[in-house]
Amino acid sequence: MSEHEKINYVEFPSKNLAVTKAFFVEAFGWSFVDYGPEYIAFKNEGLDGGFFKSDLISSSNNGSALIVLYSNALEITLSKIENTGGKIIKPIFSFPGGRRFHFTDPNGNEYAVWSE
Repeated sequence: MSEHEKINYVEFPSKNLAVTKAFFVEAFGWSFVDYGPEYIAFKNEGLDGGFFKSDLISSSNNGSALIVLYSNALEITLSKIENTGGKIIKPIFSFPGGRRFHFTDPNGNEYAVWSE
């Protein structure tokens, strides 16, 4: 159920929706619904959202919000990302409360993964 005035959905740019879909299916087991040639959506992945066709990328260097995923096994998740076409842009580092790393998907969008 949607909660009043709470974050409910997130959308990301994607240069190539087929590549985006393949990466997230292989790396994280996500599933998608296609809504035509310029939009794909995901559900029940912590937050619902989608990817829209665009030549832009989401990067914290450009002031974009950083989406952070959680992992029970940080090194295994890092390996899966590398093996499915993601690029590690900040290796694992410690911060108060845990450890994390940053990566880009094959289209260049930046994300992070953290663990206790």
